[in-house]
Amino acid sequence: MADSHIVMLQVLETKKVGDLDVASKVSVQLQLTDPSAKSRDRVVKKSEKDGLYTALDFGCVWLERALAGK
Repeated sequence: MADSHIVMLQVLETKKVGDLDVASKVSVQLQLTDPSAKSRDRVVKKSEKDGLYTALDFGCVWLERALAGK
């Protein structure tokens, strides 16, 4: 974990589409990787999104900006 930040995605709800379970609500968190920080203090941003792809988009943007130092 050499990077300063990570993104954690957690599926909160699913729905059936045919035979598949599809994520309908996903939690997104931008977190620091600093091991000396308390777990509560590691969360920089958090949100809940409808659908996996929307959550991935937000997480990707947050992570790119955090790693670029913006």
